[in-house]
Amino acid sequence: MGIGAAVKQKPYIGTDSEGKVIPILQFENKYVRVFGPGIDVKLPGLRIGDTQRINVSVVGRYDLSAGYEASDSWIFSGMSERKGGIWAGAKIRWENSLANLSAEWLGDASGYSKGQRGGLGLERSWRLGKHLMLSPRLTAKWQDSKYVDYYFGVRDSEATAGRAAYRGVSGISVEAGLRSLFLFGRNHSVILDIGVTKLAPEIKHSPLVGRASESNAFLGYVYRFR
Repeated sequence: MGIGAAVKQKPYIGTDSEGKVIPILQFENKYVRVFGPGIDVKLPGLRIGDTQRINVSVVGRYDLSAGYEASDSWIFSGMSERKGGIWAGAKIRWENSLANLSAEWLGDASGYSKGQRGGLGLERSWRLGKHLMLSPRLTAKWQDSKYVDYYFGVRDSEATAGRAAYRGVSGISVEAGLRSLFLFGRNHSVILDIGVTKLAPEIKHSPLVGRASESNAFLGYVYRFR
């Protein structure tokens, strides 16, 4: 268990960096993995030799950061709120001695956007001494037209002279990130995760968007019961 702080700079015009304090709950056994606002239910995997394994999971995620309220920026004046929500789907992960490759598909189980999103990621971890682990990653993130239209579109009823109507279409954004894990003592660890996402052109062209990228950072402390 632990606690962390997350900061995210969304790409919307007129928005400031948004910070949240997040409780951390981590649990894992051979059937399930829980970390923060996500849960993976493990399905039977496949071991290939001594160094490779394919893992398959049914996953659920609660998105704490998506969406906005009209009060978040002047650009949203007169617009309806866009909500985050619960996403559910499946994930497959190929672990090997060079790097870990993962693919994930999620659908909007809350029904707000009725959209879908997916990801294809590459991650490699290095252990530096006894106390530090670094895990850089590169991820391609696909969002379908319903997702982009809900979070970045402007409905005809919301259009103004300074905010044209915009219908979103599907696109692919690319994230580069680094997760650092520092272990001290037998039970204590500190996590620092930073990432920058280059937005898809289909998102950047929205009249609500004023940045070509969005960034996020997370710093947390975890106490591990043994």
